Amino acid sequence: MRGDTAGLEGLLREVRRQASRPDGPDAREVLHWLHRHTGADFALVTEDGDTVESSTAGFPREILRSLAPLLARMSGGQLAAAATQADEWNVRCEVLGVHDSRPVLVAAARSALSPEAVALIPHAGSVITLLRRAMDGDRAWRGFQYKARQVRFGVLSALLVAGPVLARRMTTGAVPPLLEADRLRVHLLHCLPADRDRIVRAYQDPSGYHGPDLLVHCPVFKEHVICLIADDAGTRDGYGSGGHAGGLGAELHRLVRDNPGYAMGVSDPHPLSSTAEAYGQAAHALAAARATPGRVVSHRGQTPLGEVLPRRPALAWARALLHPLDSLPKTTVDITRLVTSMPRAAVARLLDLSRNTVTAHIKRAEAALGLDLADARSRAAVHLALALTSGCTTIEPDEPPTHPSLADLLDSEPAAAWARTFLLPLQAPQRRTLQAWIDANTDGQQAARRLGISRNTVRAHLRTAEALLRRDLLTAGTGVHDVVHALHIAGQLPVGLDLPDSPASIPTARTP
Repeated sequence: MRGDTAGLEGLLREVRRQASRPDGPDAREVLHWLHRHTGADFALVTEDGDTVESSTAGFPREILRSLAPLLARMSGGQLAAAATQADEWNVRCEVLGVHDSRPVLVAAARSALSPEAVALIPHAGSVITLLRRAMDGDRAWRGFQYKARQVRFGVLSALLVAGPVLARRMTTGAVPPLLEADRLRVHLLHCLPADRDRIVRAYQDPSGYHGPDLLVHCPVFKEHVICLIADDAGTRDGYGSGGHAGGLGAELHRLVRDNPGYAMGVSDPHPLSSTAEAYGQAAHALAAARATPGRVVSHRGQTPLGEVLPRRPALAWARALLHPLDSLPKTTVDITRLVTSMPRAAVARLLDLSRNTVTAHIKRAEAALGLDLADARSRAAVHLALALTSGCTTIEPDEPPTHPSLADLLDSEPAAAWARTFLLPLQAPQRRTLQAWIDANTDGQQAARRLGISRNTVRAHLRTAEALLRRDLLTAGTGVHDVVHALHIAGQLPVGLDLPDSPASIPTARTP
């Protein structure tokens, strides 16, 4: 009895050790433990008797052919256990499981097994069955987490590129509650890359979403979590979720407060169809938050440039600039839109495309526009045109038949006032650095050479400018567009772009 007890205690210790493995239990280790304590060799054989799932090194696989009829009867449910001889081997078999898959634990020894060893085999079979179920459960859990993460990413991608209608179609039967909201805020959380999984899972509900909200691993920056927080009640600074105090927004604020390496930018409320604009605001706010003592900044940006320009002339210019894109596939136009807001490699990761595919689409757009979208000034102009035409699908009756130039549009008192307000927080060193940086097409090394300072000093000035302007310049770079326009309006930078001869009128309105 003491021998049986000692064997069971050892088996339980092995089970505890397997259960605590970070990568999940391994039934092979139990087979090796059995071999050490019984002297027999063991194998797990599939229900058809043809495949060995795992075994100890000395297991005689050649005996399986003669055991095939017996193994078939056992897997078929006719026998639960059996003892036999096979080619001078003493064999004991034990069926594992009661469901469709019924593998057999086979023990083979040259000499007869001791009573203690014989008694230990069915216990070991039960343990292996439980470990296999645990492994199956772990695989299912991991599979669910992977699929849920992919669905959340798909919803985010649809909201960024196409809008909530496509997001709902993608999730038919399991529509996230967020898509029922009228408005959302984007909280862009900067954290340790190793913490992202833990944070996302901590607030995940059984459906794979996050209640009325959605947390998504940023596909571009490994230290970012993109948090889409429902904001139907217009809660201040996004602290509440769906208008309730203590929602996920408040939890994210507490995370930043309790973790010195964290920071967060929060957008204004936006309709779901403007998720891309909300993300841009959150990225700008995060750039400022990293240099702020509280490490949380809510977007408080000034009026966008497009809203201070004269509407009808601005639309005429924008439509003339973008009109060549009307003949291109929608995918090319969508990629072009994204490339004005993030690096090409980031667009490739966001859309799960190769960089060569993204480059091919961009070359097609560049050929149609007659522009080099690798140039910061060209990107700024196209980005402004896209912002001006966003949501405008018809030509107003009194829209002018001809278009002005971009220089003409920016040569106005409202634009000058906008630029003065935008550049006001900057000191002379930051202004000089920004001007040289844009002149060098945002190449820090070239800007450093032109200024006669180190590249690290250039980067430090740009970080300071990010905090002062509350614009993201170095991460996704979406704040560069406003810098380009503001410096041009202030006379510190030539516009660098104007349209070639274009049709005197725009025959049709484009749909972005």
